[in-house]
Amino acid sequence: MSLFSWLRPPSPTLPADLQHRLERLPAAAALGECSLREQRWVVLDLETTGLNLNKDHVLSIGAVAIEDGAIDFRQQFERTLQYPQVKLGPSVLIHGIGPSAIAAGSDPAEALVDLMEYLGDSPVLAFHAPFDQHMLGRALKDHLGFKLQHPFLDVADIAPLLCPQAHFREAGLDDWIDWFKLEVFERHHASADALATAELALILFSRARQQQIHSPLNLQQRLSQWKRRQQAPSF
Repeated sequence: MSLFSWLRPPSPTLPADLQHRLERLPAAAALGECSLREQRWVVLDLETTGLNLNKDHVLSIGAVAIEDGAIDFRQQFERTLQYPQVKLGPSVLIHGIGPSAIAAGSDPAEALVDLMEYLGDSPVLAFHAPFDQHMLGRALKDHLGFKLQHPFLDVADIAPLLCPQAHFREAGLDDWIDWFKLEVFERHHASADALATAELALILFSRARQQQIHSPLNLQQRLSQWKRRQQAPSF
């Protein structure tokens, strides 16, 4: 036994059916050299109790799949998580998820297993992906004892990489929606934001192909190079 193992929180005890489903999940696939169109993507958005990475909780999960270069509306995913003791902060004024919706929500462990089955081995796209990746990873660890290993790409980085002429600094999703003149009828709702991000991603994939970026791996490499340039000191 490790000297510090007693400091670790115990792994959650799951019902046998959830544990069996968890054990049958496919391993996350690394980004490969298939075409952007051939790759199945899952576009994810989370609504949370706040922005504290270590204390706040996931309230709602929305996701859509992109397959064969199009959004598959038959594969939309949405869950509100049930937290009897959760304290809602000012964020409820934005996402509108109140106590009654939370009380009627899904058991967090079951909802998260549903999500991981929906993800399969697909890579994830999100707007401001590091936040969603961290919050989802924490929720999976807390409720399932599961480690998130899926690759995430940040649409908030892909957009300025491929559209430098926009001259945005710290642009939000609404800025890019307006810039591309997308018709979005609902915002600040997990499934609606996931759909808006997916529509933006499809436009960006078209721009990527025009710029000779043809595969998910190539896109990841170009993103890494772009971010290094952004972080390099200017003289």
